[in-house]
Amino acid sequence: MIEAKSIGKFFSVINEKGVAEGLTAVLNVSLTIPDGKIVSILGPSGCGKSTFLEILAGLQAPTDGTIHIDGKLVLEPLPATRKEQIAYRRRYRFISPLANGVFRDRPKHDIAMIFQDYAVFPWMTALQNVVFTLRLRNADKTGAAKLKKRELEEKALVYLRKVDLAASAHKYPSQLSGGMRQRLTLARALSVEPKIILMDEPFAAVDALTREKLQDELLRLWDETRSAGTSITVILVTHDTQEAVYLSDEVIVFSPGPGTIRNRIPVKVKRPRARTDAELVEIQERILAMFQYDINQEADYSI
Repeated sequence: MIEAKSIGKFFSVINEKGVAEGLTAVLNVSLTIPDGKIVSILGPSGCGKSTFLEILAGLQAPTDGTIHIDGKLVLEPLPATRKEQIAYRRRYRFISPLANGVFRDRPKHDIAMIFQDYAVFPWMTALQNVVFTLRLRNADKTGAAKLKKRELEEKALVYLRKVDLAASAHKYPSQLSGGMRQRLTLARALSVEPKIILMDEPFAAVDALTREKLQDELLRLWDETRSAGTSITVILVTHDTQEAVYLSDEVIVFSPGPGTIRNRIPVKVKRPRARTDAELVEIQERILAMFQYDINQEADYSI
C-alpha cells in the first residue's frame, strides 16, 4: 500500500531579473493507493504530476509530508529551517559511509519507473538492456551474484517474449520503432518483478494506433501478474483523459499548479473494457468539464 500524507514540494527559482522566487509545485497532497490497482494522475501541464511521481519513487524529497510504502518511509522531507538542518546532520552523520558501502544499489522498495523518453542504453542490444537491469539486483545479502550470466540472459529473454520482442533481442534501440523501444522499457521494468510500476507519460511519444496497442499490452501484462498472485500496482501520469479512464481503477485529477487533488474518480467498469463504452465516455466528459471550468472559471453546459 502506498500512503502519501500532506505532500508538498517547494522550489526556489531565479526569475528573469535574477531575483530568487518561490515556486510551489505540489501542495498538501494526501492519498492512499491499495495494492494491485492501476491509478492515473491526470491534469494540465505544470500541475506537479511528474514531480509528485518522482517523490513517490524517491527521486525527489518532499518539502513537506511523507510517503510510506508498505509502512516503510521512502524519503524524509528536506530540512527547511536552520534548526531542522542541524538536527538532520546530527541524525545522519554516521550513515553516509555505511550507506555507500553496505546499502549501495540495494533498492529500499520494489519500484520500477518508466519515463516518456525511452530510457534505454543505445549502445546495448535489447537483450543486454534487460540483462543490465537484472544485474543491478542480482545480489544476495552478502553481495554475491545469485544468477550466472547465462541464467540472466535466459530470464531476460522470458520478459522480452512477454512484450513480443524475443525476435529483436539482438537489435539495438536505433533499429527498433518507437513502440518497440517503449515495450523494451516495459520488459526492463517487469524483469525485476517490482511491486509498483510508476509511469510518466510512457506512451506520449508514439502515434495514436501504437499508443492503443501499448495500453492493451500493459493491461495484458498487468492481468498476468494478477493471475499469478503477484499483484503489481501501476501509477500512471498522463495528459490523455481517454487513456486515464480506459486503463484505471481510479483517476486522480490534479488542479492547475500548484498541484492539489481536484477530484478522485473511481472507474468501476468491468474489464476487459471497450474504449467506446458509454460509461467510460461519460466519465471522460465529466473530467473534461472540470478542466473547462478550471480554465474558464465557468461550467461548459454543452457537455
